[in-house]
Amino acid sequence: MAAKVKLDIVTPEKTVYREKINVLEAPAIDGLIGILPRHAPMVTALKTGVLRIRIDNDQTFISISKGFMEVKPTQINVVVATAELPEEIDVGRAEAALERAEKRLESEDKDVDTPRAKFALERALARLKAAGKR
Repeated sequence: MAAKVKLDIVTPEKTVYREKINVLEAPAIDGLIGILPRHAPMVTALKTGVLRIRIDNDQTFISISKGFMEVKPTQINVVVATAELPEEIDVGRAEAALERAEKRLESEDKDVDTPRAKFALERALARLKAAGKR
């Protein structure tokens, strides 16, 4: 049996995920990072994206928005503003949000809040990827 590490994913509202896993890939602020059991202790900022979790031969994808990850040899704590399991994602709503964000970013309107539109685009893309639609 492969070694495992305990993973907790929490938002301000709830614990979204709690399981013993083999591998976690996370969108760290400096790029994608892989975490295995007995990883050296560390803390890193996370950006909006998708967590890829592997347990034995199964994979799960969870959409997250920015936050932090604390890694210890036997425990990973992910604290993020939002986290959604694939079955919780409204694909139609995410596709509509993606389209709105793309239109705002393509617009020449000077009143468009570009950082907000970029965040909306990133979040919609992450949600669709986690749901298996991208």
